[in-house]
Amino acid sequence: MTGPDGLHARPPGRLPPRVRIAPSPTGDPHVGTAYIALFNYVFARKHGGQFLLRIEDTDQERYTAGSEAAIFEALRWLGLSWDEGPDVGGPCGPYRQSERLPIYRAHVDQLLDRGEAYRCFCTKERLDEVRKAQIEAKQSTLGYDGHCRAIPAAEAAARAAAGESHVVRLRVPDDGETRFFDHLRGELVFENRLIDDQVLFKSDGFPTYHLANVVDDRLMGITHVIRGEEWITSTPKHVLLYRAFGWEPPEFFHLGLLRNADTSKLSKRKNPVSIFHYRDLGYLPETMLNFMANLGYSMGDDRERFTIAEMIAHFEWSRVSAGGPVFDQAKLEAFNGADIRAMSTETLFGRVASHLKMRLEQVVAPSREGEAQTRWRMMAQQSQERVNRLDDFIPYLSFCFGGSLDYTHVADKLRLPNRTPEQVVEVLETFVQEIERDNDARSFTPEAIERFARAFCERHAWKAKELFMLLRIAVTGRTASPSLPETMALCGKDRCRLRLRDVIAVVQKQVEAAKKVEAAPAPAEAKKKK
Repeated sequence: MTGPDGLHARPPGRLPPRVRIAPSPTGDPHVGTAYIALFNYVFARKHGGQFLLRIEDTDQERYTAGSEAAIFEALRWLGLSWDEGPDVGGPCGPYRQSERLPIYRAHVDQLLDRGEAYRCFCTKERLDEVRKAQIEAKQSTLGYDGHCRAIPAAEAAARAAAGESHVVRLRVPDDGETRFFDHLRGELVFENRLIDDQVLFKSDGFPTYHLANVVDDRLMGITHVIRGEEWITSTPKHVLLYRAFGWEPPEFFHLGLLRNADTSKLSKRKNPVSIFHYRDLGYLPETMLNFMANLGYSMGDDRERFTIAEMIAHFEWSRVSAGGPVFDQAKLEAFNGADIRAMSTETLFGRVASHLKMRLEQVVAPSREGEAQTRWRMMAQQSQERVNRLDDFIPYLSFCFGGSLDYTHVADKLRLPNRTPEQVVEVLETFVQEIERDNDARSFTPEAIERFARAFCERHAWKAKELFMLLRIAVTGRTASPSLPETMALCGKDRCRLRLRDVIAVVQKQVEAAKKVEAAPAPAEAKKKK
């Protein structure tokens, strides 16, 4: 049945839904995992259902220690909390596949007893030869040739009991079709002759993804399977497994794969794909969710900026795109910059302090804690309009930390067109001396610094533009910064004094070098004397 919007209109199955994500702990959590988790989470919350987290750790060769904890950390950072899972428990546990091996063993035995599966004793060497021959023959499909299908069940059981290495395979029908309905793509049809007799149980005693996935989804009451389109070709195998057990399959939704700008599959070879990469650069979790939602969802109007709460309230599957969305990092950065600039100073201060993983009480004396907090707030406020990521605060405000700076790249900017180097040295030395004696300026607030600096220019017949440029270079090592008085206040009196004296020394060296050049004899005179 097709609705007025051209999409297949079919009820989304049993409600309230039970949905899940089942990542494998094989490395850093992928943004694609977060993308799939987002749609599962939103759908469950929309209809008052449950969102489960299951760890598929049956692939022991690719298992990476610490990856499970990383998955938990990444999803929680995004705010995608789950109702059941390895760390929170639930009525359908355990939620790690490695802890459910007896369950899988019992279910694969059921399939063997029913004749829906069979033991395969083919060695790796034989399977490699079969594959090689299929490639050389230019067969359109590659897969197992059914060599062990005809072994009598009793004989196969005896060989297994004797300790002969084997796997268990699904007995796929030789003919006919396997059909299933995808709520984003309509009805999909696969010829059974093209479906491989996939392995269900490996020789190491672990199930494959196919068996564990189907058994777990059934026993955990999963009503809707929402996953990436890379699993479409596996779905007919799963449907056949459901039929072999005599179970009703869940509803299927296959979202488009995230892609690079060149439409290739998003991968770490071309783009950063770890959720932690974006967290550590200072992208906001709420911005990440909004950005990812935009990749595959439309609110039904022209809005691109919306919260997850708003997405939940308006969620409809008819607004979800099955196409492969482009993960546009420039757009993500623009979103993030806009959200940073929309924050209150107080909120931004908290985010920056958290991002930098700094505890003010650990770096300042308790008696100066209030002063330090004021300084950090000023830093956040002054940079807010100029950064797109929390991480940008570090290089942008790096002059607020440390002591002396390297002026090599800005040394030429210390030469003013209408002032001699000697005049530059004199005015900076005088500035340092007088600001120390000024009662108002001694407080070193932005307001006091500005009052002093402008009065100083009037007394000494200097243009504010000229002096302020010298001061900015001295204090920051740059020709551009936030407001100079506020920048100086952020850096503090002692740090500014140190750097002004450093710049004075740089200009003095320039004066000495110029004098040496002037004192040196001309080439002709030097040759004559020689």
